[in-house]
Amino acid sequence: MACFMSHSSLSHFLKKLEEAGELRRIKSPVATELQITELADREMKSPGGGKALLFEQPTVDGTVSKFPLAINTMGSRCRMAMALGRESVDDLAKQLEFLMKAKPPQSFRDGVTLLRQGIDLLHARPRMVKDAPCHEVIHYFDNNKNNFSLHDLPILKCWPQDGGRFITLPTVYTKDPDTGVRNVGMYRMQVYDSATTGMHWQIHKVGARHGKRYYERGEPMPVAVALGGDPVLTLAATAPLPDGIDEILFAGFARKRSVDLVKCLTVPLEVPAESDFIIEGFVHPGETRPEGPFGDHTGFYTPVDHYPVFHVTAITHRREAIYPATIVGVPPMEDFYIGEASVRIFLPIFKMNFPEIVDMALPAEGVFHNLVFVSIRKQYPWQAFKIMHGLWGMGQMMFSKYIIIVDEDCDVQNTSEVLFRLCANTDPQRDSTITKNPSDSLDHAPTLANMGSHMGFDATRKLPGEGYTRGWPDLVKMDPAIKQWADQFVR
Repeated sequence: MACFMSHSSLSHFLKKLEEAGELRRIKSPVATELQITELADREMKSPGGGKALLFEQPTVDGTVSKFPLAINTMGSRCRMAMALGRESVDDLAKQLEFLMKAKPPQSFRDGVTLLRQGIDLLHARPRMVKDAPCHEVIHYFDNNKNNFSLHDLPILKCWPQDGGRFITLPTVYTKDPDTGVRNVGMYRMQVYDSATTGMHWQIHKVGARHGKRYYERGEPMPVAVALGGDPVLTLAATAPLPDGIDEILFAGFARKRSVDLVKCLTVPLEVPAESDFIIEGFVHPGETRPEGPFGDHTGFYTPVDHYPVFHVTAITHRREAIYPATIVGVPPMEDFYIGEASVRIFLPIFKMNFPEIVDMALPAEGVFHNLVFVSIRKQYPWQAFKIMHGLWGMGQMMFSKYIIIVDEDCDVQNTSEVLFRLCANTDPQRDSTITKNPSDSLDHAPTLANMGSHMGFDATRKLPGEGYTRGWPDLVKMDPAIKQWADQFVR
């Protein structure tokens, strides 16, 4: 890409993917029951994440839906960068790092300096609009006179033992009833019938925290769900932002263009005007229903549990709306590339808290946070343990089941190299620690739900004061002059 480009709609993003040879159209009818999952799973496990898929005739119970379905749209490093409108995810990371280090502009000249770095903070603030593409077609659910329901959307049944159909790529909008602070999260939604779904926000999530306050007040909780639109909004909903940072502000900063917001029609919330679909409704205090099973990103089915119920009051959409979806399961899947991008983008924030961090990686085998590799510039004894415990105290990093700390000369993006250092540099008793911490609700391994043990490994070179007295050996490396001499035989 020669220049930055934000996306005005999901269809605009798909057009750019197709122009770049990153999209494959499926013109024949394909069932939303399992068949789309099988084709998408094969694509996601292809080298480099395969292609994005656009199913032009997805079928629901044998009937062709009026809405096409897009999947695996961000399932590669290339498409993830294109979703951000950039040549590389690292471009956004560099801008965020510059912003973290920059002082607030005190003059016009300071503002120009920020602009030269590609940072226009004016775009971070959203803009309210009255007319919105997401309101081109409106279906109210009070009397359902339009004879429209959730069953009209090409919602997937992903895996054979799933408890039903699940909306898998929603961005869910809620507000704190006390402060009015907005949150945008991503929580799967099991379809129960034509007008109700589950709302799978786990106890650690901000949506659940907002819900708890509404429940304590005895008030229905307004909720809005957006589907489609600029893919940056999907990334913002999954991003490990510090608590209280507005995801919409981050999206505006990332896309270099203000996010247009429009008021919902039946709930007191604002949603992105460029969305393909908006589903409005309420969650009522104390009402739960069994949700699941669901073939999850852990690679296993998560069991049935009780979650809040979402009652739909309206669905609005573009005239030419495209339904976005994803699937999760045994890695690697599309979510690996989304998670990897989040780590790259927000590494500067981790470095602000821990300046010794050089790099960080969440390999696909760890299904997001189960396995974390971190390289550091080690300066003092037991520093690796400080990093482990610090990371376990940061947001969703509390779910990190295994953390391996290595020296700065180890490439954490190379799993083989990290495992070599782990096996070579550690004495299990001396260099490991086990601690109790909250665990992911989706993790089936702990004896108790939401509570488990985490393990850290110090695979760094040992310094005086760490109990090692034998003299640490040097890593085997060839003389640089000989390597340069040998290069002539490779040319």
